[in-house]
Amino acid sequence: MEITWYGHACFRLKDRNTTVVTDPYDKTLGLSLPRPKADIVTISHASPHHNHTAGVKGEFKVVDGPGEYEIGGVFITGIHLTGPKKNSGDDAAQNNIYVIYMEDIAICHLGDLSHIPTQNQVEDLGSIEVLMVPVGGQNALNAAQAAEVISLIEPYIVIPMHYYLPGLTIKLDPVEKFLKEMGLAKADTTDTLKLTRSSLPEETQIVLLEAKS
Repeated sequence: MEITWYGHACFRLKDRNTTVVTDPYDKTLGLSLPRPKADIVTISHASPHHNHTAGVKGEFKVVDGPGEYEIGGVFITGIHLTGPKKNSGDDAAQNNIYVIYMEDIAICHLGDLSHIPTQNQVEDLGSIEVLMVPVGGQNALNAAQAAEVISLIEPYIVIPMHYYLPGLTIKLDPVEKFLKEMGLAKADTTDTLKLTRSSLPEETQIVLLEAKS
C-alpha cells in the first residue's frame, strides 16, 4: 500500500485494487489539488477545504458519515466525533473520523478533530497502525493536543497534517512546533510512504510527507 499527501487533510491511499482519497479541497484553500483519481472519497465534514469532490476524478463512492462500509475490498468505519461546546449557544464542531482497513493495516484519519477523545472513544477505534493527525491548531488539534492524542492511540506511524504550507489562505502553525512537542529536532520528508504489515516499525515513528501539487 502507498500513501501520498496532497496537502492539508487530503491523502491518497492506494493498494493493488482500490484508491481512497480523503478530504479533497477547493482552490479557496490556496493550494492546488492535482485532480487525483479515486474509487472512494471520504469527507470529514461539510467545508470546501474538506469536501470538494468535484476536484477528484473517476466514478467514486462518497463516504461522508458514520457507519460501516465495504467498497472494493476496502473496509471503512466512520465515527462521528463532535467537539465540546464552549458556550451554551455555540454549535459544536462537526467532524467524522475514519478508520480505513487496507492490506491488513488500519489507517485512522482524524479529519478536523478539535478535542482530546475520551478513553472510550479511543477504544472504539480499535488498534490503529497509521494515524493521520491535525497538528496546526485553528479549528483542529494544536501541537500539544496532537501529542496527547498520539499517546492515547499509540499508533506505529504518525503522519501529521493540517499545518502551515506556503500559499495557504488560513493561518495554521508550522509542523516544526509539533515536532518540538514530540521531542524531535527535525524529521526527514519522504515523497510517498510505501507500507506493508511486516514493514511497520516497533515503536511510534513520525513520517513527514511532501505535499504533492
